[in-house]
Amino acid sequence: MASADPVHGWFARSGYAVALGAELIHLSEDSARILLPYKEENSNPGKALHGGCAASMASLGGQAVARAALGPDSGPWHTSGLQVNYLSAAIGEAVVTEARLLRKGKQMCFVDVSVATQAGKPIAHATTMVRGRFGAPEPEWVKSRGDDGAADPGSMGPHIGRIPFMAARGIRVEHMTGGHSRLVMPFQEANADESGGMHEGAVLALLDTTGAMAGWAETGPGPFKASTPAMQGQILRPPPGEDLIGYARVVQRDRDIFYSAVELAGCSDGRLVARGTVIYRIVTS
Repeated sequence: MASADPVHGWFARSGYAVALGAELIHLSEDSARILLPYKEENSNPGKALHGGCAASMASLGGQAVARAALGPDSGPWHTSGLQVNYLSAAIGEAVVTEARLLRKGKQMCFVDVSVATQAGKPIAHATTMVRGRFGAPEPEWVKSRGDDGAADPGSMGPHIGRIPFMAARGIRVEHMTGGHSRLVMPFQEANADESGGMHEGAVLALLDTTGAMAGWAETGPGPFKASTPAMQGQILRPPPGEDLIGYARVVQRDRDIFYSAVELAGCSDGRLVARGTVIYRIVTS
């Protein structure tokens, strides 16, 4: 295994990991353990851990193992594929992430990640495929399709930024009606990676939230119960150090389940950074 020091340093010098309060408490050649203490800034109303935090733990755990397994010269790194299943809520309590190497290739690592409370209650499960680029030159990045440019945040949009986790990320809603959403997240220290780019965890939080808001844009507000059962994502490249914009649209729904296609791009050039599908549940009856 490569020295663990670069991986611990990555945690300590990444503004996003520091802002979350994530602590890398164990690292070996095939496993990692991360403690995330309870913080109001990581929560939804009611002290529930935000789904973006659980997705962030999948990224942090997967990358910690992959960086250690592939070595410090294998970067830059990005999570090319990720599946997160949200199993239950963590209410006002710390969670522990356990990441386990499933298989190591020449440039890729497949990692299984579980998030649970300290009492052992399962919170989320993920599988990740992390790629080390070994300094390979970047290809020409495709531009996002964007949207029609409408700017109606709806009745809910102005309130989203007041949710503790959203406020900490600086996320704002530009559009949120008719099953479509558009959100912007600024590049700031609390969202940053040691590399100088946006942290993958913050990227996944934006993907999760943009997809969820498309579901709410379909139903409108109401006394409904809502949650994210699952999310799939692909981070196409190491995220740049700039503001990101997220576009989502509901492509299919039934009574309770909303399937939202999401694209994230750089605000300056519109080039894709990540894409995925958020499966959101809103119980309206």
